[in-house]
Amino acid sequence: MKRRTFVRTCALALTAVGGLLAMGQAPALAAYPERPITMIVPWGAGGGTDATARIVSSLLERTLGQPINVVNRTGGSGVVGHQAIASSAPDGYTLGLATVEIGMMHWQGLTQLTYADYTPLALMNEDPAGLQVAQDSPYNSAKDLLEAIRAKPGTMKASGTGQGGIWHLALAGMLQDADIAPQAVAWVPSQGAAPGLQDLVAGGVQIAPCSIPEARSLIDAGRVKSLAIMAEKRHPLFPNIPTLKEQTGIDWTMAAWRGVVAPKGLPDDIAQKLTSALKQVYDSAEFKDFMNQRGFGMVYASGEQFGTFMSESNDSLGKVMKAVGIARQ
Repeated sequence: MKRRTFVRTCALALTAVGGLLAMGQAPALAAYPERPITMIVPWGAGGGTDATARIVSSLLERTLGQPINVVNRTGGSGVVGHQAIASSAPDGYTLGLATVEIGMMHWQGLTQLTYADYTPLALMNEDPAGLQVAQDSPYNSAKDLLEAIRAKPGTMKASGTGQGGIWHLALAGMLQDADIAPQAVAWVPSQGAAPGLQDLVAGGVQIAPCSIPEARSLIDAGRVKSLAIMAEKRHPLFPNIPTLKEQTGIDWTMAAWRGVVAPKGLPDDIAQKLTSALKQVYDSAEFKDFMNQRGFGMVYASGEQFGTFMSESNDSLGKVMKAVGIARQ
């Protein structure tokens, strides 16, 4: 065989092989997922984040046709779990339920992680802060409460999370937007909303700025009243609680949120398949029933919209943390 003919024959053969390989790759990509998926939760079992992750995972595995194992990776004020998500291979087999703390931890110097270290897939939940006081409190509106704080700064205490936690920032941001020094209300650190609310009922503090779902049982029992909600509109499950803006004109909002993410660099085709599946989960009656029964807020944003949401949350939190004096950057 002549050299020219031999080279041409080899080239045609390689082209044919390449075509066969390409044909073989397409079904492999289309077959995702081919094995079980892990859903990492940065917080402990039994909490709201864990509950949300488990209902999302149970419904998502029906759509994807593979088991989804929920793994709680706790520690470091959320750093351990969020780092575990970001450090995983971006292949679609490790997902995570990121929380609002991803926009707080780096400002505190706890980690270098930010929202930019993830592929945003779907925001599923948002629970705005409520402004709770004891049922026998003399204040019946957010306006009355703010006027009292302004008149006698330093006389009230508040609780509901650790120093620099989400509910501390909710209160500090509200005070800042009302032209009141964030330090005008002393913050009493607690292990969460539940002990903070118990301290409120016992008279140890005067304000508990946690989410309405967390305070729901005490509100229903007539031991706590919510003066306002720090959101753009009223909560559909609590329509009688006005927004902060309605009562005071202050356009300050703050909420805890949860959304499904993957490590940065997830291939677009896998991201699109997951986003589509998560939208089916969000739209399902099972998901809505579960969230409504617990009073959890439902807000959906996917892909770039969720990424923009995380970016705006990050900037807002950083601004407040600097004002309170707990930011280290």
